[in-house]
Amino acid sequence: MSASTRSKITAAVTGATGAIGFAIAAQLAEQGFHVVLISRNSEKCSQSVEKIKILTGNENVRFELADLSKQMSIQALAASWTGPLHILVNNAAISPPARLETTEGIELQFATNVLGYFWMTKFFSPLLIDSSPGRVVNIASYWAGGLDFKDLEFKNRIYHNHESYRQSKQANRMLTPIFARSFESAGVTVNSCHPGDVNSTLSNSLGFGGSQSPAEGAETPTWLASSETVRDVTGKYFERKKEINCPFSSDLLKARQLYEICQTYT
Repeated sequence: MSASTRSKITAAVTGATGAIGFAIAAQLAEQGFHVVLISRNSEKCSQSVEKIKILTGNENVRFELADLSKQMSIQALAASWTGPLHILVNNAAISPPARLETTEGIELQFATNVLGYFWMTKFFSPLLIDSSPGRVVNIASYWAGGLDFKDLEFKNRIYHNHESYRQSKQANRMLTPIFARSFESAGVTVNSCHPGDVNSTLSNSLGFGGSQSPAEGAETPTWLASSETVRDVTGKYFERKKEINCPFSSDLLKARQLYEICQTYT
């Protein structure tokens, strides 16, 4: 793909002021794409945009504000979006130590890490289809599991942020093939991946450091968003640029059940 072609392709990255999100946005900008950073903090977004412009020499970088834990904020962003959208990287994630709720009354980690991905993909679906061919990349994790259909918001269980985080990453992997099927004839692919192990605010909140730089951690998500190698691959889960058999996404009945539950929040 030529540089002139990439400059006409718009890529949006949520949570783009965090360690991995910023690195993904920077790598896409370095390849010449038109990059839109999406986050809720105007000052951080502005600083990140300017830094990426300096690092990459790509002036075609901007930001949009949205709270990824709130449906109304995402819906408003989709309604006000101007221009095409070819690539959506759902990356925004949090893991607060205590159970918190959004102003919409939803447990904060489930709202951000699961419903945020769901709403972004759902509300931007018409634009992605109109702009096709396109791609959606869901940042998940190999540290996934423990999803409880009866208590997704930890209303009945004792909240532990690492348990909530693990189930949110399982949900990301489960919803990927369902969205992939919904886009099947529209020229839009949907895949999920584990990024690298990076020392970040998120990993620190879970009690971990990290063995890789943000740039190393962003390699697989950026590759899924931009490489011709995976242009026609959809509904899959990747680690280190390799497709991995995913027991969560292969159970389509449970994945569909989760999708329908998420629909009740829309």
